[in-house]
Amino acid sequence: MSQQARIRGEVCFRAGDGPLIPIPDGPVEIDLAADSVTLGWTESDGSPNSAAIPLDEYQRYVKEGKIKLVNA
Repeated sequence: MSQQARIRGEVCFRAGDGPLIPIPDGPVEIDLAADSVTLGWTESDGSPNSAAIPLDEYQRYVKEGKIKLVNA
């Protein structure tokens, strides 16, 4: 089940072995798995984007307030 959240600060992901890529501030949809989290968002041009990050990174971002869960 997906959960809604907002990015509020520097949250990044790495595409393969490439550089860290920031996820823009704003609403995201979160899908939790056993060891990772998929974040989905809409770019400023309206195109959808998504990225998977390790669960421990996600938990750190939430603890730091950079990902704020939206109460349902």
